[in-house]
Formats: sequence, C-alpha cells, structure tokens
Amino acid sequence: MDPRTATPVPISFVAADGYPLQGFCWRHAAADVARPVVVINAATSVRCRYYARFAAFLHEHGFDVVTYDYRGIGESRPASLKGFAAGWIDWGRLDFEAALQYALANFPGQPLQVAAHSVGGFLVGLAPSSHRIARVFTMGAQYAYWRDYARHKRIGMFLRWHVFMPALTALLGYFPGARLGWLEDTPRGVVRDWTARHPRFEENWRGGDVRLGEAERRELVERFAALRADTLAVSLSDDEFGTVAAIQRLLAYFRNSPRTHLHLTPEAVGEAQVGHFAFFHSRFEPSLWRIPLEWLQHGRLPAAPVGEVVTLEAAAVEGATPVLAGV
Repeated sequence: MDPRTATPVPISFVAADGYPLQGFCWRHAAADVARPVVVINAATSVRCRYYARFAAFLHEHGFDVVTYDYRGIGESRPASLKGFAAGWIDWGRLDFEAALQYALANFPGQPLQVAAHSVGGFLVGLAPSSHRIARVFTMGAQYAYWRDYARHKRIGMFLRWHVFMPALTALLGYFPGARLGWLEDTPRGVVRDWTARHPRFEENWRGGDVRLGEAERRELVERFAALRADTLAVSLSDDEFGTVAAIQRLLAYFRNSPRTHLHLTPEAVGEAQVGHFAFFHSRFEPSLWRIPLEWLQHGRLPAAPVGEVVTLEAAAVEGATPVLAGV
C-alpha cells in the first residue's frame, strides 16, 4: 500500500525535561473509544519516517498511529550533535514516555498499544506509564549485549559497533553514521549505552558518564515488571542482532507480562533473507506484516507463517532469571 493514501499529520510534543520532539500521526476522522492507538518505537538511529508505510498499513486496518523521533534523531535532532549526551535512558524515560502521554491525551479512552523495533522494545520498559499499555508487538527487540550477537558474525560486529563506533564518537563528539552509511548520526550517549558490555542492562549504569545508585537501578528493573501488556516478540533466524538469546534476555525483564516469542526463518515467508532491519519494508506487507496486524487486532498469532514459539525456559539467558513465556 502507498502511504500517500493516508496522509499523516506532523505533530510535536514536549518531554518532561522540556526537550521538543517531532513526529507524525495517522488519525481517523471520527473518534472511537474501541479503536486502538499504536505508538511506534524506532530502532536505534533509524528515523521514524522509515516506518511510514507500516503506520499507513495499520491505519488502513483500523488503527490510529503515532510515530516520532527520539531526541538527537531525524525530526527531533538539535542544530548540532557534537557533545549532545542523550542516551537510552532519556529515550525511554523521557521521549517514549512523552509519546505515550501524547497518545493518551489526544486519543482519550482508546486502547494504547505499541509496535517496537530493536531497542524500541527495550525502551518500553523504561517509561513510567508503561502500565497503561494494553498490547505490545516487538521485532528483533534487544539491548545489544555483544555476546548475544550471531556467533558467525560476532567478532566483526564487536569490532564495528563496540570498538570503531565508540572510538570515532570520542574523536568527534557524536557518531557520524549518515556519512558512513551506518544508520543516522547518533548522540554520544546512545553510543555509550549501545557499546556497554554487561549482560544485565542496569549494571551498565553503575559507573561511567551516567552513574545510577543501587536503588535507582533496582527501580529501573521494577519498572520493566510494571508492564502487564500481552507481548509478542518476533525474531528472525538471519537477524544477527536479534538472536534467540538476545530476545530472551530482554523478555526476562518483563516478568509480569504474558509473553510470546515467535522465532521465524525467512523461508517461512518465501524469502531468502530478512535480517534485522528489513521487516518494516513494504514488500513484507502480504506476509510478515500480517503477524503484528493479527496480534494488535486480536492478541493472537495468525495461522501462517509457521514459526517456532520459544519459551524462556527453552533458552538459558546469562545473567537473567528464566520465566515461562506465554503461548
């Protein structure tokens, strides 16, 4: 479907610390408290415009939809990124929270849902209002613990993302991803968080530029437990970031959510490859997009494509507490 058939409206809202954020909204003319509103969380350093076709697809199938850029990215980028210190905590506790508040205020009484890509699924757990979310879909959602990368690509990915990226960021004050063809330019705080190396995310903020005390780190973990939404996490067998171990590591934090992890092969949808970023490309509308559509509409998996439903007990996660995933 061409996103031009549904015209998005530019929107702006302000985070709790006063930072202005920009995005787009696909809205039906008539209000309906039974109609869900979906907030789309982007991957790290991917502009919200990338998800426009998927947003229009959801809109066509009866949803109101909100997309937005995190601070430092796309529509929400400041005049200069040099020295701009925003990190994942800011994106989750402030930016995603502000997007939720925008949706709650502008679509009163409507069920609140989230579709999240990559780190966007991690940010769900950081928002104070996550308990207001009714249903969640994630694709390749994880927080980049390097030992979870696909084994056959791990060394190269470690050198690229955990050595070269932080080194260049230290030199320039931000990561010039656009010039390199590696996603968007990225704030140094996000690079710091991406390249941290502890298997439990909260321990990455024990020291360094961002130091959280034990009580605050514990509060972050409990915030993940506050999410009670039915959650579907999809992973692809050729996704070098979102491996089964990576998905399970994140899902273990959402211990009070009924969780389903669907692991697919590209062959299940008649494709040679999908990977980490291509899921939201419009060529997958007839196949892969039916999975989040069925989930967000009805809270169930479609009859096809065929995939493996994985439980947390079926995949040991280093540093995480195994919990049975919902099926």
